[in-house]
Amino acid sequence: HYAVNSCLIPLCTLDSAAVTTVEGIGSTHTILHPVQERIAKAHGSQCGFCTPGFVMSMYTLLRNNPHPTEEEIELACESNLCRCTGYRGILDGFKTFSENYCCRKQLKEAEVESQEILGKIINTKHTLLSMVIIDIKNTMACKLYKLSELKSYDPSQDLIFPPELLVIKEQPIDSLCITGEKLTWYRPSTLHELLYLKKQHPKAKLVVGNTEIGIQMKLKRLSYSVLISPCEIPQLHTVKFSGEGIEIGACTTLTRFNNILKEAIEKLPEYKTRIFTAIVEMLRWFAGCQIRNVGNEYFYGFKQARRRTDDLAIVNAGMRVILTKSKQQSNYFIEDCTLCYGGMAPTTVIARQTSRFLIGRPWNETLTESVIEWLCQDMPLPFSAPGGLIEFRKALAASFFFKFYLLVTSQILLVEKDNLTTPIPSSYLSACSSFKRDPMQNIQVYEKVDPTQMQDSGMRKPIVHRSALMQATGEAIYCDDMPIFSNELNAGLVLSKKPHALIKSIRYDKALQMPGVVSHATVADIPGTNHFGPLVMDDEVFATTEVTCIGKIIGVVLADTKENADNAANAVEIEYEELPAILTIEEAIEAESFYEPIHDRQVGNVEQEFEISDHVLEGELRVGGQEHFYFETQCCLALPKLENGEIEIFASTQSPFETQMTIARALAVPANRVVCRVKRIGGGFGGKESRTVGLTTAIAVAAQKVRRPVRCALDRDIDMSITGTRHPFLFKYKAGFSNDGTIRALKIRIYSNAGNTLDLSPGVMDRALIAFRSCYHFENVDIAGYPCKTNIPSNTAFRGFGSPQGMLLTETVLTDVANTCGISQLKVRQINLHQDGDLTHYNMVIEKSRAQAVLDKVIEKCQYEYRKLQVDSYNRENRWKKRGIAVIPTGFPISYPIKFLNQGGALVMIYVDGSVLLSHGGTEMGQGLHTKLTQICSHVLGVPVGKVHMIETSTSSVPNATATSASVATDLNGGAVLNACEKLRDRIAPYQAANPKGKWEDWVQAAYFDRVNLSANGFYRLPDHVNYDWSTHTGIPFYYITYGAAVSEVEIDTLTGDYHILRSDIVMDVGKSINPAIDIGQIEGAFIQGVGLFTLEEQYFSPDGHLLTRGPGTYKLPTCTDIPNEFYIYLLPNVPNEKAVFSSKGIGEPPLFLGSSVLFAIKAAVDSARQDVGLGLIYRLDSPATCERVRMLCQDQITTAIKPSIREPNEKSWAMHV
Repeated sequence: HYAVNSCLIPLCTLDSAAVTTVEGIGSTHTILHPVQERIAKAHGSQCGFCTPGFVMSMYTLLRNNPHPTEEEIELACESNLCRCTGYRGILDGFKTFSENYCCRKQLKEAEVESQEILGKIINTKHTLLSMVIIDIKNTMACKLYKLSELKSYDPSQDLIFPPELLVIKEQPIDSLCITGEKLTWYRPSTLHELLYLKKQHPKAKLVVGNTEIGIQMKLKRLSYSVLISPCEIPQLHTVKFSGEGIEIGACTTLTRFNNILKEAIEKLPEYKTRIFTAIVEMLRWFAGCQIRNVGNEYFYGFKQARRRTDDLAIVNAGMRVILTKSKQQSNYFIEDCTLCYGGMAPTTVIARQTSRFLIGRPWNETLTESVIEWLCQDMPLPFSAPGGLIEFRKALAASFFFKFYLLVTSQILLVEKDNLTTPIPSSYLSACSSFKRDPMQNIQVYEKVDPTQMQDSGMRKPIVHRSALMQATGEAIYCDDMPIFSNELNAGLVLSKKPHALIKSIRYDKALQMPGVVSHATVADIPGTNHFGPLVMDDEVFATTEVTCIGKIIGVVLADTKENADNAANAVEIEYEELPAILTIEEAIEAESFYEPIHDRQVGNVEQEFEISDHVLEGELRVGGQEHFYFETQCCLALPKLENGEIEIFASTQSPFETQMTIARALAVPANRVVCRVKRIGGGFGGKESRTVGLTTAIAVAAQKVRRPVRCALDRDIDMSITGTRHPFLFKYKAGFSNDGTIRALKIRIYSNAGNTLDLSPGVMDRALIAFRSCYHFENVDIAGYPCKTNIPSNTAFRGFGSPQGMLLTETVLTDVANTCGISQLKVRQINLHQDGDLTHYNMVIEKSRAQAVLDKVIEKCQYEYRKLQVDSYNRENRWKKRGIAVIPTGFPISYPIKFLNQGGALVMIYVDGSVLLSHGGTEMGQGLHTKLTQICSHVLGVPVGKVHMIETSTSSVPNATATSASVATDLNGGAVLNACEKLRDRIAPYQAANPKGKWEDWVQAAYFDRVNLSANGFYRLPDHVNYDWSTHTGIPFYYITYGAAVSEVEIDTLTGDYHILRSDIVMDVGKSINPAIDIGQIEGAFIQGVGLFTLEEQYFSPDGHLLTRGPGTYKLPTCTDIPNEFYIYLLPNVPNEKAVFSSKGIGEPPLFLGSSVLFAIKAAVDSARQDVGLGLIYRLDSPATCERVRMLCQDQITTAIKPSIREPNEKSWAMHV
């Protein structure tokens, strides 16, 4: 049984194979498979788009191994990606298939519930768990689900493998030829036939795993007329054992290869399997692997990727050396040597000059310094070399050799002990080890439900996401899952290929003559307005005379299939007259290319305070953009109604109302003729708030033109190329402060790359201008923000909306202040925390601050002070591995700063059978909004949650709804649901009083027969003063603040820049949680998304404006191996919030910034490395803190010896940051 990617595996390879999909193993209509049940009930499914993939990976593991270990479960999941959950819930659910994990989990729960062993546990080393128990004794709980309620797994009940395929398996495989319109597929059965086919078709590609050719065809749009699959040739699957090793056929899968080596390791003597062990380790981690010596011959492999488990390396290396021992003294000489590198040239190369130089030389510590120059000669990287990172790659090449030297020498020391003339310091040995990752440990602690609460109420219970089970079975319907209409057409987008140009001509003739093409749509087909935009209508549905970025929609081609539509769209011929383009923030500053208005704010006397400050620091900080990478790409289906100009839109959007209004304006019809419907969204994070509108409008125009349904689902690379990202920011700052770390004055200039249209960039900038202060108080501030007008696709909303960038600046300043003053990082933050009564620079008085509470609690929970001492001790003993620990608090303001947006609507209907139908203005994108609002409805009406149903979000049910964003969807829509349900409750109350022994259904029927209206509209709005005016600085921009704090500990490899997270503890103030499981899931997911933003996810553009990172191959998301080894969440108790529905707080965005605790822990580790060589601690660390930035900041004899590549006249770098 193999888990495969359905988007990559060629259909032709499945001849004689049994294919099982997620729908085939269980269903909500029949019987759920335990895998499906457990990922759902462990709260491991949020938006649900990734859930089937995880289910099938785990199902495959169980079919091959019904009793897996925790390590095997993590390994099975590490190739799957998730953008919502933070992975903890997924792993937690799946690890219930491990007996050891279940025993540990039950033991923890038993310890929590038992008071008799409390004293014993407090004296153990598990201090965090002990603290949990002390709290739980009164009001806290830690069970998000019950193990006892999970269905047991019986392997005998799994699907039976088709007997007819077992018969075929024993028969010889026949040759296969499948011919299509554009491609012929051959599957030869012998080597002779393969060689013949290759001779007949010399340009034919050989397809085995299809991981390369599949991506080339899908993303690079390369086409091949002939493909040959040699996978069924017996000789290419042969495994032969001999005295010299193992001969393995070329078509052996990596999984089988790994298993073969493991079996050999178990059976053969240890000295014969040392190389096998190393290869297994390489296959596991795709990182540096250790091979023990065979005689005096040593082999080692090294690899550094953007993400540790990534298959694509930045640089990798294989090194071999044979040493000869000197007879006179205990030292060694190099008899033979081979150094091979990947990532240093277009193909793998042998560093021949370096290898020859080394032969005959003594094996000692001076080798690395000598090797650097020779490596540069062997592998000269020009300034413009593809892949970029020139100096980093050079440093890696030399660092790998240094590691090689240390590894070999450490092996010699096992034999020579104290006799070697060139021993290595014990502090150097850490370079010889790989990161050690134990199975993940986790605890989630939250407030218990009030025991006086009605039994039927769902309020404050960790209820499973209402769609989780359907998402786990593949039954959940997303936009592109809508049934295909008989006369439906597919849309292909005609996109601009220039960043800034005039359109001279557009020719559709060739495209319209291509197979399957029916029609096309352009600006000429828009009866209404072609302009749109959330704030200012400065964007065009279809470009008219000018394009201002690559990827701007110019037209739409309609065809019978998606493939035909895309091919035809690519065939449209456009002639441009290129104009000067501005791509980067720096270019915009130089050209003074900014959007108006420029907002600023001054409080106090900044310049005077600078004069009297004990210290003044100036600097710059860049925060890179971040791709939303929602798993469901942008998608819509437009369905014309053929009368009265009516049209129905099914869309994956956070803004049904804005979609409705824009389409109505474009089609020149009243809004009541346009209905936008959203069932669920496969992830949004702000990326589907405003940037979906242009696409859906273009498709609506096309559909109305041809009077037929039109569907458009973007491919991943197109989606990433045209829809915008989180705004890149550049900060220029000056800070004055006292010797005790108190900030006296801040002067900040903020520049964001807004892109080619205004979109929501002013709001993002305003958020940064306000929220940069997080939970701190600064008396004197001079701040201004400049949204830069550039020629890249317009950047847009993203979880946090400018706050994470602004807060990162503040924490960077505080970090440098602490280092300058020689005080602790914790102390400088405690000194500057805001207090109740403080007046912010945005006119808001701090009330009921929980900043000190969350900070104190996380310090207590994680034993911060004790662990800080442990980190310092570790760093004193290790030179090349360093650890860092950091504590970061946050205060995230909640609500919109614009009054009219702070409103929500709902419609609740009770039917005579007692069932309740709920509608509201918010959209479900995995954040559990529908689930929470169902709980509110259940609680107010006093009915079980199962009686309440939410069908979809529709503009025909709730009009004029604010977009689902800003962490206020529960506040606004929940307030509206509360309002509607209270009306219905009051209407039913007389019948309940008249029949107190009756049931809910009795009271409903009685009200119906008495002609009582059982339908109610609900409405909610925030107070009028929540409305900030930048021109007069009146009103307040936000209603309340959500607080949190995190402590993270990391370990870095200073020679490669790699890191892993040892532990993260998070304490959050969520008020009184409506659903603790959903809130904890949001905290974990946001935190890991923040870790990606601040340490891993990096965008690159080409010098001519093309996005280079437009898929998972080049843009790296965190995986389940990147989350903290220990991950603990604690919800602060007894902190009700009277300003939101049922005392809850908005939670979707606030935890994201806590991911920066990992960045600052990395920075603390870098500090230690720099201190070892006498370097200062005031330096610039931009975000993300990638392995490149970390390695080059850990300066040593290698980095100082690397010479920058010479830049030739007019030579451009391969890529740039915008």
